[in-house]
Amino acid sequence: MTTGVLRNPDFLRFLTSHVGNELGANISRVALPLVAVVALHAGPAQVALLSALQTAAFLLLGLPAGVWVDRMRRRRVMVVSDLARFVLLASIPLAAHLGVLSIGMMFTVAFLAGVAQVFNDVADQTYLPNLVSTPQLGDGNSKLEVVRSGGFLAGPGIGGALVQLLGAPRTMLATALGALASAVFLSSIRTPDKPPAAGVREPLLRGIGAGLRYVWRDRLMRMFAAASIAANVTVGAVLGLSVLFLAEDVGLPPGLIGVLLMSGGFGGVAAGLLGGVLSRRIGTARMTWLSLTVPAPFALLLPMTQADWRVAFFAITSIALSWSSALSTVGLITYRQTTVPEHLLGRVNASFRSFMWGSIPLGALLGGVVAQEIGVRTALWVFMIGRLVSFVPLLFSPLPWLRDFDEAQAKS
Repeated sequence: MTTGVLRNPDFLRFLTSHVGNELGANISRVALPLVAVVALHAGPAQVALLSALQTAAFLLLGLPAGVWVDRMRRRRVMVVSDLARFVLLASIPLAAHLGVLSIGMMFTVAFLAGVAQVFNDVADQTYLPNLVSTPQLGDGNSKLEVVRSGGFLAGPGIGGALVQLLGAPRTMLATALGALASAVFLSSIRTPDKPPAAGVREPLLRGIGAGLRYVWRDRLMRMFAAASIAANVTVGAVLGLSVLFLAEDVGLPPGLIGVLLMSGGFGGVAAGLLGGVLSRRIGTARMTWLSLTVPAPFALLLPMTQADWRVAFFAITSIALSWSSALSTVGLITYRQTTVPEHLLGRVNASFRSFMWGSIPLGALLGGVVAQEIGVRTALWVFMIGRLVSFVPLLFSPLPWLRDFDEAQAKS
């Protein structure tokens, strides 16, 4: 029997670094657009572009980042990216104080901070096996998921309060300090930062191809990728249509809409708290399979939302599907960390990040087109049925018959 990951001082430092990073990142979800609106009087198109630039790097650099991270020490990558984000984000309140802040500078900071975040995320998912043993990976990823979901839940509320108290530009300093705190805690980890695997460095395109080929040749991972893309297309569509649906079709006030949109965070927190226990009790693979299938029927409640007691349907769906997404993400990350050779792990992680992040804006675009043709509520029925059956590709994988992921190599 293994001891819990919370007894590992270096894991605690790693977990604490995530608290600063996730909280700061989610505060910036509110503060960054508010700086553009309040301080620079940006219009809707400029705010939309600012939002797009924050995630554009995942599409543009996600795959190359995996190759580069596999060539470097992972903790060093995270520390440098945190320090880069600290400098970039702190430049906004400084420029505002000096009276030189411009929308062009905001665009530049948003994109470059997104670039730093890409490298941080790829290295982050690749680093955990350096700190904990293989049997503890599920528990460790669950604890990290609690922090991610908690940051998503609490960050916007804290951000709104700070903007009210300090003003939007000064609130950006809080996000910068979160990145700095993350770098400090990462630097305090005592476990040696492993050097990259020895050997001749592949050309960039060949390195990207090696990661994609590994995903394709591993039967379970290939089906995971198909299921993740299918699920995230529907998620992107629902995210893009939710505000319009709740405001116009259901007729809810803005305050209640905000509460409903935050409700999914509770599912993510619950998944993180339960993930370690479930992975030990029923196995990492079985936990992942159940998390994908059991909550899926709740998707059909969302299009039934009305401005009466049925308003709870939206929250129930959000909590159930966020629980499903968070728990299956823990399982998927644990599978990659358990089975992928260390010298390829960064590239494989980056491949999945590109699939998942790339399919969300595609879903948002598709959702808008479908809703324009058949109406918002009917479009939500279409996409929620799609979310219900998104796990079907995994029926053609070994997952339903596994208990733990360390059995997968023999059956893939």
